[in-house]
Amino acid sequence: MTRARIVGTGLIGTSIGLALRAAGWQVSLQDPSPTAAALARDLGAGTIDDETPDVVVVAAPPDVAARVVAEQLERWPGAAVTDVASVKGNIASGVAALAGPGSVERYVGSHPMAGRERSGAVAGRPDLFEGRAWVVVPTPRSAPEAVDAVRALAAAARGEVVVMTADEHDAAVAAVSHVPQVMATLTAARLRDRDEHAVGLAGQGLRDVTRIAASDPQLWTQILAGNAAGVREVLLDVQEDLAAALDALAALADEASTSGADDGPHGERRGEHANALGGRYAPAPGAPGARAVLARLLDDGNRGRALVPGKHGGAPTAYDVVTVVIPDEPGSLGRLFAEVGDAGINIEDLHLEHAVGHPVALAEVSVLPAASDRLRDHLRSTGWRIH
Repeated sequence: MTRARIVGTGLIGTSIGLALRAAGWQVSLQDPSPTAAALARDLGAGTIDDETPDVVVVAAPPDVAARVVAEQLERWPGAAVTDVASVKGNIASGVAALAGPGSVERYVGSHPMAGRERSGAVAGRPDLFEGRAWVVVPTPRSAPEAVDAVRALAAAARGEVVVMTADEHDAAVAAVSHVPQVMATLTAARLRDRDEHAVGLAGQGLRDVTRIAASDPQLWTQILAGNAAGVREVLLDVQEDLAAALDALAALADEASTSGADDGPHGERRGEHANALGGRYAPAPGAPGARAVLARLLDDGNRGRALVPGKHGGAPTAYDVVTVVIPDEPGSLGRLFAEVGDAGINIEDLHLEHAVGHPVALAEVSVLPAASDRLRDHLRSTGWRIH
C-alpha cells in the first residue's frame, strides 16, 4: 500500500488526504499548527504519525514552499517530494538552491488545477480534483521514478495528469487562473463606492464575473508575486485591448454629446421642429470605426470563451437554459431537482438569481438542447412557472 505524507492541512492538503484515503492510500498529516493537523485528522484526511512515506506532498504557501520541500527531502531520503503551489518556476529554483546534494532528483513540482473560495480543512472535499487537470512539472534533474510517483499520486486523487515544464505552466496559469483573479478583483472593487440600491440591481452576470473575487488576499498576493512576470505579460495585452476600448468609447461619447447637446426630450433640437430638417432628426453617425473596435473585442471574447473545455474536460457544449420561477423558501430547489429527475433529464449547470423585492428566485437550469422542450413541457404540466 502506498504511503503519502501531507505537509500543510488547509483546503488543498486536506482534500488530497481525503482523496488518497478514498483510493486506499495510507496518509499521514503534518502542519505547523497542531490544531489544524488534528482537525484534518478528525475529518478523515489521515493520521498523525512519523511513519516513512513513499511520497511527500507539500501544501504550503508559495513563499515558503521551496524551504519546506528542502526540509522534507532531507527528512525523508527515500521519498519523492512534490509541492502543489500554483507557481512553479520560482519554487523549482528555490529547491535547487536549498536542497542538499543528491536530493533534488527526488523533487517534482505539481499543481492541481482545483480550488474553492473557502479555505481551511473544513472546506476539504475528496472529489475536489476529480476530472480536473493536475499538472506534473518535472525539473531537468527529476528522476524518472520520482516523476512516476507524483503521477501516480495525482491519478489516485482522480486528477487528469498533464505534464509541463515550469515555464509552460507559469505562462499558462497566468492566462487561465491568475489574470482572471485580477480581473474579477478589479471588477468587484468597482462596487465599493456604489450605494446599496445600485448593487441591488446585480444579476447573474456580475455574480459569475466576481465569484472568485472572494478569494484570500494574502494567498493571492503570494501567488501573483511568485508569477509576476507571467501575469504582467498577459496584463500588458489586456492593457492594449482596454486602451482600444477606452478610445472607442471616448469617440462614441463625443458623438453622443455633439449630436444630442441641443436635443429636446424627444430627440428634437430645442427651438426647431423635426420637420424643419426634412423629417425625424437623425444626425449622420460619427466616431468612424469605434463600433467596429468594440465589436471585434466582443467577438474575440466569444472566440476565447468557446475554447474553454466543457463538462469533464471534453469539447465545449452549448446548453439550453430553462428558467424556472421558484418560491424563495426551504425545499423549493429540492422539489425542482426532483421534477427534473422525474423527467429523466440531467442538469448540466445551474444558476440561481434572486428577484429584487420579491419572495421568488429564478433558477436557470442548463440542459442539453434536445431535452429543453421536454423539460419545459414537463415542468409546466406539474405547476412550475417557466420564465
